[in-house]
Amino acid sequence: MPHRRDRHGRGVRGPLALPNRFTGHPMRFPGRSTAAEYFLECMTASVQRLMETCPEALVGVDIGVEDVPSSGFDWAALDRVPLAAALEATPDHPGRIVIFRRPLERRASDRADLRDLVHVTLVEQLAALTGRSMHDIDPDVDDDF
Repeated sequence: MPHRRDRHGRGVRGPLALPNRFTGHPMRFPGRSTAAEYFLECMTASVQRLMETCPEALVGVDIGVEDVPSSGFDWAALDRVPLAAALEATPDHPGRIVIFRRPLERRASDRADLRDLVHVTLVEQLAALTGRSMHDIDPDVDDDF
């Protein structure tokens, strides 16, 4: 078995982890993307899939990602941590969907499960915002999550 520098999954250690003297940032190694990068890849793939199945559901809707639910909303009424939030359009702002990264990552068992969970959550929020059924937005969605 070859010797690896990242035996315990904590990242690269030693001189390679120090900031580069030219850029001021640590060296970026090719390979597996970080959790945040992978989450954004999942979101992008989900939005692209929805652009193919039901592009009219995305018209006038801004989609964003936050790490955790902010204190700007009253989450105390819920008995669990929210995975996403949908805000209806006002005359000043378009409709908005905010997907919370950390709660979704905690709920998913692996990366493939996270990709599916992100898509189902986005479809659920679009359905709530537009008044359409989940199967109208994406006929292949598995709503038994």
